[in-house]
Amino acid sequence: MLIPIDNNPDIDTDRDLSSAERHIVQKLFGWKTMVHSVAEFRQKKESALVMGWNNSGPIRESRALALVAKQLEKEIVHRLSPGNGK
Repeated sequence: MLIPIDNNPDIDTDRDLSSAERHIVQKLFGWKTMVHSVAEFRQKKESALVMGWNNSGPIRESRALALVAKQLEKEIVHRLSPGNGK
């Protein structure tokens, strides 16, 4: 899967992320639609990184994962902006 990132090359989940990071990204995509703030999204992301994949332990956030998270944060800000259905 390719994830478009503003002002950066797309992130290829198969090439640029570990399997544990792909699991985190799946969660991030879900949370993007449910959180009520960027702070809440960041908390969810940090919790996922600490717990790891299937409670396997901490995952170190790569640059690629950080870029995906920042992109999703931008999308959350847009979703929560007045006039965007909220």
